[in-house]
Amino acid sequence: MHPWSGILDLPRRVWLLCGCTLVNRMGTMAFPFLALYLVQGRHWTPQAAGTALLVYGAGNLAAAPFSGRLADRIGHGLLIRASLWGSGAMLLVLPLAVSPPLLFGAILLWALLSQAFWPSSMALLSVLVPPRQRRAVFALHRLVTNLGMAVGPALGGCIAMAGFRWVFWVDGLTTLASAVLLTLVFQSGAAEPRLAPEAASPGEAPAWKDLSLVLLLLSCLPVLMVFAQSAAVLPLWLVRDLHFSSRFFGLVFTLNTLMIVVLEVALNLAMARWPHGSLLALGAFLFALGFGLTGLARSAGGILLTVAIWTFGEMIMFPALADAVAALSPPRRRGEYMGMFAFTFALGTAVGPWLGVLAYTRGGPGLAWGGCFVLGCASAAALCRFRAPGPSEAPEDAP
Repeated sequence: MHPWSGILDLPRRVWLLCGCTLVNRMGTMAFPFLALYLVQGRHWTPQAAGTALLVYGAGNLAAAPFSGRLADRIGHGLLIRASLWGSGAMLLVLPLAVSPPLLFGAILLWALLSQAFWPSSMALLSVLVPPRQRRAVFALHRLVTNLGMAVGPALGGCIAMAGFRWVFWVDGLTTLASAVLLTLVFQSGAAEPRLAPEAASPGEAPAWKDLSLVLLLLSCLPVLMVFAQSAAVLPLWLVRDLHFSSRFFGLVFTLNTLMIVVLEVALNLAMARWPHGSLLALGAFLFALGFGLTGLARSAGGILLTVAIWTFGEMIMFPALADAVAALSPPRRRGEYMGMFAFTFALGTAVGPWLGVLAYTRGGPGLAWGGCFVLGCASAAALCRFRAPGPSEAPEDAP
């Protein structure tokens, strides 16, 4: 049997939503160039540019939990479209902001609107298929996301030669193109599941009071901080200490993306019957092993081997984690639960680089990579105990 045969029968609406995500992610070129634009194009100081990045991160953190809950009330498809239209418009306007306060405000709105896309899209995908297909769907979604992200920054580097403003404008136009495509898909309303909000009981607790969800996300937080070192400590270690070229550092992400594109869907289909706890613990341990061994690797081959190890952890853990959150959530509150997942992910990737670089500069590479191993193993030990509810519910919009 063909290793990808398990996704060929996914609903047409899943493929259309993933297609919109691919178009959107292919245009994701503005954020990697934000600091360069502010320093070189606007002549800001590096400290001011860092503050702008902090504003963007704060917007992501603020939007994640609230956008998912809002989507449960107004409809996931509607919020996805609003996110695309709004963030696309902000990207067109952002280079025109003349004063720092206006630019900070535009960056904050851009972050809030763009982050709203993710909890809603993950929640919508989870209700378009039965539980047995969710891991494959989340793997497919990650595949198109990584494929688009691999193309976008490279394309942005070429566009930046004509001026940094064009990076934002092209990104905005591709985001609006995704909005148009998704609007056409949902224009009749037939393609969007209609999940009315659950009747709220007087004592109904919000998602952040669901002990199972909180324990799951807290258990994952250490390994998410480890994952963030791929953009924090890893470039310092490779370029500054081991004296590899920046081109080799780019090759690291090329290998990571190629493995995800070629292997992730088939790998998740092959492991579809594994329990969540086993998948999550294995993924976390592979993160711990890969990043921990990075401190011992000195050759190009050794570095690429460690990248392959933690990439397997990424391919195993992240679809299983999204599926675990979906399994814990009531179907009509899935956006709220996915919002908590997105918040935890954003928190880990915001705090992780700061802690990693602090450990690296204060204690050296040994402390940084050894800390990654310890944190990853701590997550693995906590996650191996996780048990998700059985797949009792079916998607309520299934045809």
